[in-house]
Amino acid sequence: MGRKATSKPTSKSVKRMRNERASPRKILPANFAAEVAAKAAAKSLGKPQAKSPARPRSNLSEKAANAATMGSPGKTADRSVAKLARPQSKTARRRPAKTAAKPWTPAEIEEAFRRFREANPSPRGELEHVDPYTLLVAVVLSAQATDAGVNKATRGLFAVADTPQKMVALGEEKLRDYIRTIGLFRTKAKNVIALSDKLIAEHGGVVPPSREALEALPGVGRKTANVVLNVAFGAETIAVDTHIFRVGNRTGLAPGANPLEVEEKLEERVPPVYRRNAHHWLILHGRYTCKAQRPLCGTCLINDLCRWPDKAKFRAPAASEAPTAR
Repeated sequence: MGRKATSKPTSKSVKRMRNERASPRKILPANFAAEVAAKAAAKSLGKPQAKSPARPRSNLSEKAANAATMGSPGKTADRSVAKLARPQSKTARRRPAKTAAKPWTPAEIEEAFRRFREANPSPRGELEHVDPYTLLVAVVLSAQATDAGVNKATRGLFAVADTPQKMVALGEEKLRDYIRTIGLFRTKAKNVIALSDKLIAEHGGVVPPSREALEALPGVGRKTANVVLNVAFGAETIAVDTHIFRVGNRTGLAPGANPLEVEEKLEERVPPVYRRNAHHWLILHGRYTCKAQRPLCGTCLINDLCRWPDKAKFRAPAASEAPTAR
């Protein structure tokens, strides 16, 4: 039997061996090889890696302990340890949780709406319409748009199509031309034509005074149905839009995580005598006084009742900024 042929080392491997002999070796922890093997095995099996055993320096972070063990002797290692062992800054410390605001009392709620009624006895919505159908179309178009922008578009539209039959005859393509300045006009045009068709087919071209029937129409949700029921049919509903949602949460009058929670709390807390117009008072208050960016807390009718902790930060507005009764 002859000897097995052994492969000769290549020039690269020879060079690597020489470099390894020339370079100083790092001093590794005694359990370094075991840790590497355990991590590799856990990775190959798809299991979470086990934590390494704690270092003897329990009062320092892992990086500080490594710096003290592996770093060069002298001031460098001492500075690293001292820097990493410093206590947390004031901004990094845990802040105490905010306590919930004190709920409004029934007397305070009564007083707030008494002031709203005194300032504006007959509030009205700002969407222009002539009947329940034009109101329904205007509210559908007002989603993610301003009332002023919707009114500008519907003035020309309602002059040629103010009934479901005329709207269907106008068609989706021509309807888009009238509402092109409104956001999401393509989707809204499709919904207006579809709801007009359904009104003709299922309700004789008449807007139904029922929440279930209204919400079954294309493009009509709970908020739209509440507006139509309140404005067109006199129902004591409260349509929670972005303004009322902000007022309810900011003032603490009716806090909620979503519009439905705010709506339910308002319906529960608003006295019956004010419920018919509560929707209008709150939406106008949020639009012109309790604004999202610059609330006019200095002239707010319910400033003394409001639970918002930041209301003192906003100065009284100039005379030109003061809201007028609507």
